[in-house]
Amino acid sequence: MIDISCERARLDVPMIHRFLSEESAWAAGISLALVEKSLANSLCFGAYEDGKQVGFARVVTDYATFGYLCDVFVLSTERGRGISRLLADAVLAHPDLQSLRRFTLVSSSARDLYRQYGWTALHAPEAHMERFAPNVYRTAENR
Repeated sequence: MIDISCERARLDVPMIHRFLSEESAWAAGISLALVEKSLANSLCFGAYEDGKQVGFARVVTDYATFGYLCDVFVLSTERGRGISRLLADAVLAHPDLQSLRRFTLVSSSARDLYRQYGWTALHAPEAHMERFAPNVYRTAENR
């Protein structure tokens, strides 16, 4: 049975770092120090089976009006078992996230899943801007 928890002490930080830095398309090369900093400043969700972490998601939020769902993954050996749905259910049910006016995410591979949970294209894409630095994890100070 899969257990979803926000307990920081349960997070398998080396596994999270390994996945993000070596297997993800969005955080390739990210340093352990940056992963640790991101975890410390986010609401984190771990998916566990028999005490072993098999999935992860985090929300960057002010806990009042805005949230950004990111770094969502399930280990490749555990995919196809509904774990991403359990993570999404837990994120959306979390009591500290119920007042968010805007809850965003970026996904190129799981858009159909997120649509089932109410995510849509940006309400006003012409109003949104970003500063994007795709190679920031490859700079000397971030390795």
